[in-house]
Amino acid sequence: MNPALGLGLLLAGLLTAEGLLKPRLSLKNQEAASQAQAQKGRAAAKQLSRPNMDFGFKLYKNLASASPSKNILFSPVSISMAFCMLCLGAQNTTLAEIKQGLYLRDVPEQELHEGFHYLIQSLNQGDQNLHVSLKTALFIDQRLRPEKRFLTSAKNLYSANSIPTNFQNKDNARKKINDYISQNTQGKINTLIKNIDPGTVMLLVNYILFRARWKHEFDPKLTKDEDFVVNENKPVKVPMMFHGGTYEVARDDQLSCTVLAMPYHSNITALLVLPGEGRMRQVEEALGMDTLDRWKNLMMRRVVDVSVPRFSIMGTYDLKKILSYVGITKIFEENSELTKIVPNHSLKVGEAVHKAKLKMDEKGTEGAAGSGMETLPMERPLVFKLNRPFLVIIVENLMSTMLFLGKITNPTGT
Repeated sequence: MNPALGLGLLLAGLLTAEGLLKPRLSLKNQEAASQAQAQKGRAAAKQLSRPNMDFGFKLYKNLASASPSKNILFSPVSISMAFCMLCLGAQNTTLAEIKQGLYLRDVPEQELHEGFHYLIQSLNQGDQNLHVSLKTALFIDQRLRPEKRFLTSAKNLYSANSIPTNFQNKDNARKKINDYISQNTQGKINTLIKNIDPGTVMLLVNYILFRARWKHEFDPKLTKDEDFVVNENKPVKVPMMFHGGTYEVARDDQLSCTVLAMPYHSNITALLVLPGEGRMRQVEEALGMDTLDRWKNLMMRRVVDVSVPRFSIMGTYDLKKILSYVGITKIFEENSELTKIVPNHSLKVGEAVHKAKLKMDEKGTEGAAGSGMETLPMERPLVFKLNRPFLVIIVENLMSTMLFLGKITNPTGT
């Protein structure tokens, strides 16, 4: 029996919400695909939206329960995509466990991969208002001989590059991987990994880079320092941004919370959820598709005075630990069934890290013009002020894809 080979898996989710925006659903580099094929891909991608949200909410609840007072930020679609790509090399109980943990048990494998392929191609589009980059790279020990079919499918379906790496020299391998991520995220993620475990021979890096503009940008001249109440005894000073405009807003009396839809350019929206004092846990426990649907039905267009703290936070997670919350464990064990990647070897995921960064400020994309004046109805504005812990859900609307899910308990990040 061959010794177990280590598969390091590194996931990086990066969100720089400087004002924000959305992709078109024209599939570039897919000229050969017929309209019928495109419709099939779109339908498969939409089929992934609810499982992606169910997975995200389940993971969030476990993270919140484990660390109720900490900031939370991760990308459900980024984690799902990486592990669904590993499904190309998994079989039997390992494959079944991944699909079960990601709420994808009832999605046929072909439709699963077609759906993510369409989603990746769609999200990787952009214009002057939006940049979304959803990428995957495989760093493979140069001694290994992975199945060509696996590498081809990973490239064609998930746009994954395969990069030969000398894992015998861990320092050089670490530098090569970190330099790759830094270069491909324009320096937004620099030291992604600090150590490579002995025995690692294959490492998967997945990242989402998201920059966009708010549809209604904030005027920096109106930003001023105000208190943000982390808890009853600990207010912190934060730069509070302000904008008065018309927004979709919902009041949920059942959960004692207010929900504001902050639009980015194109079809991406940030849902900002402000629970009443002492009601955060109640809202967190209710997070799910039924609650999300109820909020959408309660939405009304109103004139709102919006105050949002300017902040930049980062979330880093050991996926080997947190995915155990949703029952995904076998892929990290010695008897993991990843034989469709490298036959006749016991291959496992040795390391798994997910990193996400969220930045919100007044600006849009660098060099972009302001959004100009907005004519408002003559009505008394509703005040929506995020001066205590709140939730943020970033959604791409056309595919109903949850890009990011988080909780801001302290905008200063301390």
